[in-house]
Amino acid sequence: MPIQTAMLANALRALSIDAIEAANSGHPGAPLGMAEMATALWHRHLKHNPTDPKWPDRDRFVLSNGHASALLYALLHLTGYDLPLSEIERFRQLHSKTPGHPEYGHTPGVETTTGPLGQGLANAVGFALAEKLLAAEFNRDAFPIVDHHTYVFLGDGCMMEGISHEAASLAGTWKLSKLIALYDDNGISIDGRVAAWFADDTPKRFEAYGWNVIRAVDGNNVDAVDRAIAAAKAQSEKPTLILCKTLIGKGAPNKAGTHEIHGSPLGKDEVAAMRASIEFLGAPFEVPLAARAAWNAQEAGKAREEEWTALFSAYRKAYPDAAAEFERRTQRALRADYAPRADAALAAIVEKAESLATRKASQNAITALAPFVPEFVGGSADLSPSNLTQWKACRPYSPDAPDAGGNYLHYGVREFGMAAIMNGIVLHGGFRPFGGTFLMFSEYARNAIRMAALMRINPIYVFTHDSIGVGEDGPTHQPVEQTASLRLVPNLDVWRPCDSVETFVAWQAALEHTETPTALILTRQNLPHQARSAEQIAAIRRGGYVLSDCAGAPKAIVLATGSEVALAVDAKKALDAKGIPVRVVSMPSTHVFDRQDAAYRASVLPRGVPRVAVEAGVTAGWERYTGLDGAVVGIDRFGESAPAAQVFEFLGLTVSRVVDAVEAVLARS
Repeated sequence: MPIQTAMLANALRALSIDAIEAANSGHPGAPLGMAEMATALWHRHLKHNPTDPKWPDRDRFVLSNGHASALLYALLHLTGYDLPLSEIERFRQLHSKTPGHPEYGHTPGVETTTGPLGQGLANAVGFALAEKLLAAEFNRDAFPIVDHHTYVFLGDGCMMEGISHEAASLAGTWKLSKLIALYDDNGISIDGRVAAWFADDTPKRFEAYGWNVIRAVDGNNVDAVDRAIAAAKAQSEKPTLILCKTLIGKGAPNKAGTHEIHGSPLGKDEVAAMRASIEFLGAPFEVPLAARAAWNAQEAGKAREEEWTALFSAYRKAYPDAAAEFERRTQRALRADYAPRADAALAAIVEKAESLATRKASQNAITALAPFVPEFVGGSADLSPSNLTQWKACRPYSPDAPDAGGNYLHYGVREFGMAAIMNGIVLHGGFRPFGGTFLMFSEYARNAIRMAALMRINPIYVFTHDSIGVGEDGPTHQPVEQTASLRLVPNLDVWRPCDSVETFVAWQAALEHTETPTALILTRQNLPHQARSAEQIAAIRRGGYVLSDCAGAPKAIVLATGSEVALAVDAKKALDAKGIPVRVVSMPSTHVFDRQDAAYRASVLPRGVPRVAVEAGVTAGWERYTGLDGAVVGIDRFGESAPAAQVFEFLGLTVSRVVDAVEAVLARS
């Protein structure tokens, strides 16, 4: 190995280990073992500009085994990103730009937050798919303005997680030839040698998915990895998996090849021995000037971006409309005519006053919005006819179509993979993905939903069949705790609309939010249209509002969401007949309501008025609105298999029970 190449890899090793030792925390094994892999990719292949981390046509790099973050930070620092040495020295410390796992939006050059293993691979599939769809839509002859690769490093843990199956299967089916995965095949995890619990024939597994597999590459040889990457880029039919056989902890003389080096600092003596073995005998965090100069990618990156900018300038002259649309999409802005056209669509829905299942109202909203939201990429986890996520003019993606384009994805029964791939699509830019499944199966997707909320990105989840209204499918398919648990996720807006009007407003809110994912909780069964004034329609956006009031001061307030709003309105009529004046508050989004100013919240829920909340789910969470002296009509048990109306009756989601709850609360007050 030429001395310069060895120096480049060893500079990564030294910086990574110095950061981990300074923190007395971290994972040294993977950064040491993957140093040559990183050198081959980042020094010889990766198309990027450290001075402009958001350049649209850059290659995307994902570190799926995110515990190896020290390696990524060393790469970002040395290649010239805005990550000074002082931040490497503060690895894993409070408010540093070098957290324990890479975090999107926190560290320049980090493309996605990779914590839980396997999700980085799925995100990478989303990146590669977005690149392919964007290229199909915007590239023209002689103008390949979208032409980049997605690279992902992953380890044994990523391979063992089930999401790797979901994502890799789709990548092969979709023929994502610009996706190149480099597998750090070191055979070691925290518990020891993985052969005792991970005996898969990984090459055959990926070949069965439809991948191009390059086997038995010496991952600790820069030239070997370089040749494998070049071979992967040379073919255009399949995604590529490069199996890089590496030595975990390479360079640490006494701990390399053992599980002890996976997740614990080396210690003073082993660091000294490692520095001697790799001939890096300077002070901690000291990198030879020759290595720094060789690693710096700023000038090369600027030149590459300038080439692309010249190409795009010519493209703009030849195709001005397409260029303007491309810039809008990559800047994540809605069209200039979005607001008036959305308002007109809402007015039409109000005028129609249809009684519909909110899943159907959602499909109507998608159909109305799609003509002026061309960045929509919809999809469903094998439930399109039930989730109603398809719209008449949508074009299902087919890798074998002449343009290999489309705006609708059939994810198959892969809820977790779908949600994590959607995250990658959002992060790539150019599209607004939404994906559907039954609310019950949000459990499968939960960790990717959490990651979207953590990253402050904005995919949209269409969760239908939202309650015991599922009926005959029984308790396995009747979500009772899922809506409440989704409301616990910070920075996730959960909307449970009560009719077609609230559903459309929820879609508007989801589209307009740039830093918040949205979960739409929708019914299978039809719900009645609720009449509203223009002021009330405007108030829907505030998450909670007075839907039906009494002539004077209310004696009680009934809060409800979704299908139970109609129940609350009927209960109000029964209470009116008894001479008990009641206010009905529709609360489609508790998160949005809680963000309103105190004066507005007090106008909807005045202090001192007894409250009853109604929802076909667990009662936990509603006490923040009802107080301990109020009541919640809900379901703190699993459901039953029977027609929906019978299940509602059996479990007490009835007008009489709501009336009884109001009277009981008033009797106590």
